[in-house]
Amino acid sequence: MEPWGASSISLLLCATCLFFLLAWRKASGNSRLPPGPSPLPFLGNLLQLDTKNFPSSVEKLSQKYGPVFTIHLGSKRAVVLYGHEVVKEALLTQGDEFGGRGSSPIIDKTANGTGIGFSHGETWKQLRQFAVTTLHDLGMRPTQSTEEKVQEEACFLEHRLRGTEGRVFDPTLFLSQASANILCSITMGSRFDYEDKDFLRFTHLLEKNSQLQSCTMAQLYNIFPTLLDYFPGPHQKIFENTEELKRFISKRVKMHEETLDPSQPRDFIDAFLIKMEQEEQKSQSVFNHQSLVRSILDIFVAGAESVGLVLKYGLLILLKHPEIEEKVHQEIDDVIGRSQRPCMADLDRMPYTAAVVHEILRFIALVPLNVPRAVTKDTHFKQYLIPKGTTIFPALKPSLYNSREFPNPQDFDPGHFLDGNGAFRKSDFFIPFSTGKRACVGERLACMSISVVLVAVLQHFALKPPGSSEQLDLSPTTGFLTVAPKPYQLSAVPR
Repeated sequence: MEPWGASSISLLLCATCLFFLLAWRKASGNSRLPPGPSPLPFLGNLLQLDTKNFPSSVEKLSQKYGPVFTIHLGSKRAVVLYGHEVVKEALLTQGDEFGGRGSSPIIDKTANGTGIGFSHGETWKQLRQFAVTTLHDLGMRPTQSTEEKVQEEACFLEHRLRGTEGRVFDPTLFLSQASANILCSITMGSRFDYEDKDFLRFTHLLEKNSQLQSCTMAQLYNIFPTLLDYFPGPHQKIFENTEELKRFISKRVKMHEETLDPSQPRDFIDAFLIKMEQEEQKSQSVFNHQSLVRSILDIFVAGAESVGLVLKYGLLILLKHPEIEEKVHQEIDDVIGRSQRPCMADLDRMPYTAAVVHEILRFIALVPLNVPRAVTKDTHFKQYLIPKGTTIFPALKPSLYNSREFPNPQDFDPGHFLDGNGAFRKSDFFIPFSTGKRACVGERLACMSISVVLVAVLQHFALKPPGSSEQLDLSPTTGFLTVAPKPYQLSAVPR
């Protein structure tokens, strides 16, 4: 080939690449979007983000680009809100515009546009309102209230802990099964024996899917779903596990259908089935078998896993700080003693313990970047214009770690929630369950479960690490959106 020919071809290739790069920048960019790192074609900002610690990567970008900035996950645009004031303005002041659910291809594929957590529009509004009302009504039942169900499970957990006879063990299974059983009682009307094979399989699949959601292939699937649909890998296992979880729930629904008494709803499934009967003449009703199964699964995915993780992290923190555990022991002994079942009303008389529970939720920042939202229309925010459908990450950690509201936020300090007289102090910056229209439906239930179970454990046991408490590491393992404590063991010594 002549030299001039080779040069011409090289020049043509460079021009072609430049053309496609400019086309990409034009398609993905917008002069009125918030600033952010320049994306690459196809990859977006993946080379600038650590998929193994996505929240930390985003935090570092906020230090460069400010509280409102744009990132690209593959070809998909996302806007990050990283500051208490911008999150408050978006989710409260402009709650309607920021009230959509952000895209999560793995969940979107399994949810199919229904369920409480990841539906949209009118479907989401009706299912959410039903869930809020039903959970409230179940909590006020004259027979066995939600709080009594939580207390009952706390007793079963206490007996199980006594069975360890002071031996060292990993608390993960105990805590995840207890939190799952609370939800089984509320949604399905009865708890399971801890050794029940179906229950063991159900909780195993929930935990496994939670782990798989953080694996590299699952994160890449959320960025390149069309491509990775054809590739084997752990992301495919999520779909298989989800179908098995749905079959477990469907079996319980069928049992309820055979014994349903519309005049006496026993639980969430009964209430939903009654609603389905009331709307069976509506051709477009959102209350159907598919939405029931998915809604129940959403409750477990959001509730059981998060409560179990918070309890597990909370016990680790108390192992690290035995002086704090001792103060909680003393307050429990002074207010409720060793024989009375703890309840939420007790926390009103136990300011230090209430502060410890709040500080656990603040310190761990379980979902640092929040569950993704989306804007429901072209939205003006600050001096920017965010196009309809853009994924939004309204980060929670900047609120929970605000140094003016919580001095030395990197330290675990119950004093963050106590005033100068030792009374409990509320804070508008305390939003571990998010805020606004898409805030967690089960926030009250989660707080109740965490508080009652934690107090019940400390009422009867002293926590001991297998080694020195100074050697315990409180730094989290981080997935794409959530955090978890590093593996550890403890012994529960009867008091």
